[in-house]
Amino acid sequence: MRPNLHLLLLAAASLAFSVSCAQTDSRPPAAEASPGYVFKDSITRDVLGNYLARSMTMMDLLSGRGNVDDNIRMMTNCGVKFAGRALYLWGKESNLENIMKTAGQIVPKVRQADPDVMLQACVFEIVSKQVSGVPVPPRVFQEFGLPAEERTFNYEAMIYQNGKLVDHWYKNASVPDITRTETRMWFYYLATRYIDAGCEAIHFGQVELIGRNDKGYAHWWDLLERVRKYARANARRGMVLCDAHTPKGGPRLKDGRLLFDFHSFPLRIKEVPGRPQQAVLEVGYLDSLFGRSDGGITPSGWRCKHLPYLVELDNYGSSGREGQAIADYWVWGYDEIGWFAHQPESYRNEWLQYAWGWVRQHDSNGYLQMPGSRCLASPVTKPDGKKLDWYYANTASVATPDGFNQEQTIRQIWRQDSPQSKRTTAEN
Repeated sequence: MRPNLHLLLLAAASLAFSVSCAQTDSRPPAAEASPGYVFKDSITRDVLGNYLARSMTMMDLLSGRGNVDDNIRMMTNCGVKFAGRALYLWGKESNLENIMKTAGQIVPKVRQADPDVMLQACVFEIVSKQVSGVPVPPRVFQEFGLPAEERTFNYEAMIYQNGKLVDHWYKNASVPDITRTETRMWFYYLATRYIDAGCEAIHFGQVELIGRNDKGYAHWWDLLERVRKYARANARRGMVLCDAHTPKGGPRLKDGRLLFDFHSFPLRIKEVPGRPQQAVLEVGYLDSLFGRSDGGITPSGWRCKHLPYLVELDNYGSSGREGQAIADYWVWGYDEIGWFAHQPESYRNEWLQYAWGWVRQHDSNGYLQMPGSRCLASPVTKPDGKKLDWYYANTASVATPDGFNQEQTIRQIWRQDSPQSKRTTAEN
């Protein structure tokens, strides 16, 4: 019999939630007392916090994975305002035009359901040889002050010239070097395509991995300034929110300017020794970001001691020892979303309640990004033997028969916790 997590961590859990909504209740949550999501050209701390407080990972939403209509219904029912990882490439650059075409069909559906929703794309820490089949448009040469020529992007010109991190992901798929002009040209092109598709936020992956040679983050700043300039002229609200995984607390320039609009990182979930499959959060565990998000001058111009940040149930592969106590970055042998998906439904719901309250109690600058749609490196086997390689928070139905049933729990947590109810002077 699994012990109750809140009894185990009575001191850590500050909020009690009641998940009493009927599973069939599909009405959207009550409207905010004030709009709370209005911004143009820049964003205030309060509005940014409102978006992060209603953030959900919706991996591949704009690529058409799953039942698109039911995914949008689930988002509206929960009250999602920030849809993370909705559009991206992980290598396979030859597929760019296909995913952009699909995104062009889905974005209007999201906007119709809720015009305020912010869609996030990703420019990840990977480039493959397939990029050599993508033509470089004249506007990219012009942006970088180079003479236009008819050619495709050059994979060899993006990778680390000393051989580091070459073939890091798989054969002919490497970590690009941000100090290489060709890398910044590719990242810029990809980011602008995402902005044109309707994305208003871009996650730039593992900033330190891509920037091993970028002392002082000058090349990162160069790229982000170009992307922001494009957004000022082309994004629907005149800006794009940029973030990345920031293991060192968050990069900034010498004059205190922050590179990113908010930070993000995995939760870094810790196994509970002697209690199989149970796990908790802990300040200072591994390289977790709690209490460490650096402050400075934000791209929107306001100052902070600690920049707001998201923590997520990350995916990063299989350990080969699923179900075993390994500790380190694995949670009982799984990556974070894999561990979560393999838990009983009741514990998944209980753990989300716990994690939401724990993050808000221990660092008011942090926000839990709810799991909505995410890949599973370690498939979950259903009672009928079917293997699921994707997690959906949706309530299981004819539309989404393999939903994991966290939809109503997320909806209720958010209904009972106002985005601005946890503001403290520590956030200044």
